[in-house]
Amino acid sequence: MPDGTFAIRDFYEEAFRTFDKNREMPQIDVRFYPYIGINHTIRVREGKVFVRIAEICRGMPPIGHQALAYILVAKLLRKKVPGPSREIYSKFIKTREIREKATENKRARGRKVVSSHKGVFYDLGKIFERLNRDYFRGLVPTPVLTWSARKTYRILGHHDSTHETIVISKSLDAHDVPKYVVEYVVFHEMLHIHHPTQHRDGRRYNHTPQFRRDERKFAYFEEAEKWIEKNVRKLKKNAKRK
Repeated sequence: MPDGTFAIRDFYEEAFRTFDKNREMPQIDVRFYPYIGINHTIRVREGKVFVRIAEICRGMPPIGHQALAYILVAKLLRKKVPGPSREIYSKFIKTREIREKATENKRARGRKVVSSHKGVFYDLGKIFERLNRDYFRGLVPTPVLTWSARKTYRILGHHDSTHETIVISKSLDAHDVPKYVVEYVVFHEMLHIHHPTQHRDGRRYNHTPQFRRDERKFAYFEEAEKWIEKNVRKLKKNAKRK
């Protein structure tokens, strides 16, 4: 087992013994894997357990790897994850150092699918320009604007700060979708640029009170919210249509 993962493997054996004392100890293969983000997997194949830990966590202290072992084994065996293990692991991955490494990885190796800001019915570039002028005095830096590759209904808009991109669901580029609805979704994502994510005590805050207050300043806030709520089933149906 490469990269000094022998010691880490001991944590997984310990976790198996803790959760199931009568279980025959399986053969366990632990390796670091170059995932882009902070992802880990644990799988069983032909009786052998394969653990893949994100490369970004190579420098995690032993107590962090022990906590991660208990978390992954608990999920594999469908057991309750111990509270202390969750707290120890969360404390590590929420550190500024790990967040910065994850962001750097995504920027360097992540891939963002970009089509065009020009849709069949709506031009995101023109919408952004007008909203920026009317609501932000032109101070919001212009990101990459694009329609999503496919129609969606759960997420109508998304701001990716790593790649400086705003993606709007292709479901909204339709003749029966009012322009103020598209503008509202773009406006919401622009607010994420205007009010960046805040990190406090290891937690992320995307929709702060100030964010919510500014969101209601959109001229057609109520109308847009009601239209989306009323048409969510229609959007879902269209998104699932082949």
